[in-house]
Amino acid sequence: MPLHAYLVLAALVFVIGLFGVLTRRNAVGILLGIELMLNAVNINLVAFSRFRADLAGLIFTLFTIAITVAEVAVGLAIVIVIFRVRRTIEADHLDLLRG
Repeated sequence: MPLHAYLVLAALVFVIGLFGVLTRRNAVGILLGIELMLNAVNINLVAFSRFRADLAGLIFTLFTIAITVAEVAVGLAIVIVIFRVRRTIEADHLDLLRG
């Protein structure tokens, strides 16, 4: 496949993730949108790495995936704690930091 096909796929995945972040009210849905956007970045890294025949993009992608997994674990832990305290995970009702 040519490079532009991968870039179009990554752009489509990024736009879907951005749409999910901007339109979802549920905190889990927002986290899923962020994950889609990060996966679009990973697709770009792998595509450019393949295009340039360089392993640096692949290695950087592996580190990005590891950081993404940690981000998901921390994000879901925060959502669970907020649900236990507030009994909701709607983003509109989360005002814990207000004084």
